[in-house]
Amino acid sequence: MIRKTVLILAAAAIGGFLLIQLAPFGRNHTNPAVVQEPTWDSPQTRALFERACADCHSNNTVWPWYSQVAPISWLVYRDTMEGRQKFNVSEWNRPQEGGEAAETVIKGEMPPLIYLPTHPEARLTTAEKEQLIRGLQATFGSEQKNGEYDRNEKEGRGDDDTD
Repeated sequence: MIRKTVLILAAAAIGGFLLIQLAPFGRNHTNPAVVQEPTWDSPQTRALFERACADCHSNNTVWPWYSQVAPISWLVYRDTMEGRQKFNVSEWNRPQEGGEAAETVIKGEMPPLIYLPTHPEARLTTAEKEQLIRGLQATFGSEQKNGEYDRNEKEGRGDDDTD
């Protein structure tokens, strides 16, 4: 009786897994064109950003094999689209809050912990993390303690104009 129940549950789980593979959400893995990139402070900053951040914050996403398998594909697609919407270095022609980029790395919010096990290249040494933070601050500006952006620095809009 228990064995039969376990077999039925296993068959239902496998059937459910196969059925959700038919859901089209999360499988559009085309990368939009790169419209405009920011003026990076150095090639090193750009390389570190590409390694640790670009999969979600640019139009140069490398879609891993598991991004084709539901329900993981749903999470990967959602996270990538959300990351691109909030901050996308491939669409620097639109207003963005670049000053927050360094702050999220300083706080340890980026790259997210869930991303690191499957992307070991995104793990930065302490020195690399410090270099990335300095580079992001130099490229995009930085937030002040009161939350105001320093108007003498770039405001993350892709231009060098000040107010």
